[in-house]
Amino acid sequence: MAEPLVIVFPLYPQVSFLDFMGPQAVLQAVPGAKLVFASVGGQPIREGALTLTDLTPLESVARCDVLCVPGGPSVDVMQDAVFMAAIRRLGTTARYVTSVCTGSLLLGMAGLLEGRRAACHWGMREILSDLGAIPDAGRVVRDGHVLTGGGVTAGIDFGLTLAAELAGPVVAQAIQLLLEYAPSPPFNAGRPETAPAEAMTFAQKEGPVDLQAECAAIRRLTAGYARRSA
Repeated sequence: MAEPLVIVFPLYPQVSFLDFMGPQAVLQAVPGAKLVFASVGGQPIREGALTLTDLTPLESVARCDVLCVPGGPSVDVMQDAVFMAAIRRLGTTARYVTSVCTGSLLLGMAGLLEGRRAACHWGMREILSDLGAIPDAGRVVRDGHVLTGGGVTAGIDFGLTLAAELAGPVVAQAIQLLLEYAPSPPFNAGRPETAPAEAMTFAQKEGPVDLQAECAAIRRLTAGYARRSA
């Protein structure tokens, strides 16, 4: 009997649930896949009114075929030595090293993106260069065994791309069909280059995330990374 294809989602406080819920909806349908949701110490992870429990202790995960790091506010988790050590350890031997949204910043901080093209949320994308990576505006970007998705909604596109890599295009297309994934957004405002100026201003100055403050805090940490790798 073939061993399962182990796909690990390392979760952390403030992680964006949609960053991994989209990919898991796709990847759970890949034949032979075993999805593992893990956090430091197996601690429950909350977003808003939702709480995930019964998580696997991240430190106990011995290996994985696919490491998929979701995004979210990253300042605190970048300073979590246990979490970052696990990302570095698992990513060093994984068949595929992957992320969604700002999860690529965590991969970069773990030293797994040196010289690699990678995607990220548009508001944080250029920080990748501080981590030795090459920022790429693509929705899904592959560079060798590294596969990264852009902002949160890119997770499904990313998941289907990875499913095709793992199980072939017919399986991926069947999953897309079963999910009825045929996006037709009501507005063409999903990227800075197409969003109306008013929407861009609102997102940057009045939205739920203070992008400027988050970027500044992360850059203070990535400066430390640059010194370590110099």
